[in-house]
Amino acid sequence: MSALQLLWFVLIGVLFSGFFFLEGFDFGVGMSVQTLAHNEDEKDQIVSTIGPVWDGNEVWLLTAGGAMFASFPYWYASLFSGYYLILFIILFGLIIRGVSFEFRHRMPAEKKNTWNWTLTIGSFLVPFFFGILFISMIQGMPIDANGNMEATFGDYINLFSVVGGVALTLLCYLHGLNYIALKTTGPVRDRARNYAELLYWVLYVGLVVFAVLMFFFTDFFDRNFLLTLGLLALIVVLTVVANVSVFKKKEMTAFLASGLTLIVLVALLFTGLFPRVMISSLGSEFDLLIENASSSPYTLKVMSYLSLTLLPFVLGYTGWAYYVFRKRISHTPSTEVNG
Repeated sequence: MSALQLLWFVLIGVLFSGFFFLEGFDFGVGMSVQTLAHNEDEKDQIVSTIGPVWDGNEVWLLTAGGAMFASFPYWYASLFSGYYLILFIILFGLIIRGVSFEFRHRMPAEKKNTWNWTLTIGSFLVPFFFGILFISMIQGMPIDANGNMEATFGDYINLFSVVGGVALTLLCYLHGLNYIALKTTGPVRDRARNYAELLYWVLYVGLVVFAVLMFFFTDFFDRNFLLTLGLLALIVVLTVVANVSVFKKKEMTAFLASGLTLIVLVALLFTGLFPRVMISSLGSEFDLLIENASSSPYTLKVMSYLSLTLLPFVLGYTGWAYYVFRKRISHTPSTEVNG
């Protein structure tokens, strides 16, 4: 395995980490529209917290997919062909979620509810099925010597993958609640903190179940016991920090801790995969490895130069956008006018 192959494996992990940190709270905010807000004014307030940034956050997913296609084409081919239906559902969720922002903005108040529901449902579908995808992938899928996957329903949907989907959805929802508490004023802000205080206790149970299932359904502990245990412990520590911060009304700390939890979760999955990119349940000899799934050294070299040139501009623009829209969104109830 070359240094460039390792670099691009790490970079893809970083891109997915950035996606779940930034888009994770977008999903949580979207799910909160129908679960947290009590009226249309509060729903508008919640949506306004991500209005200027949600589409930019999705670019991280596109970049991760593009980087995978260019740097690890065999990984891309096996993943996207084997998970075609699940990725189609994720794409469907992203589409109905994306169009809902524009349509709910232009619809009269009495017709907004449909698009509020598409926003909420789309925001739920994406993290849930990403959890299904990643957790089923680390369990091992029936991949043959040619990299073809012929999986059954039970390979995709099973106890561990469903728990993973629920856990990722709950993490995103809590991340969104912390973001709402950070970005709003009024009843929505208080309600977001109250919801988070309750749901963190649910998350503790979920993390224990997730860790137990990871022990029995993956080889992560066998391959690297201390690193796997350490990352799981770090997830728990960050969860406790976020929970305590919510209780103490330290909203920025809670938001950063919940976001870092998602980053550490991605790190756990990628370090457990290493040096593989796809695990075959038919036998370790059919595993897809970093060293034989990547592009040519020349391709990786050119991509590295381009990425290092463009990355500072992308990060700078992202930081500037969040700085410009850093103010809280106030609660401003509409006034009824009698004609």
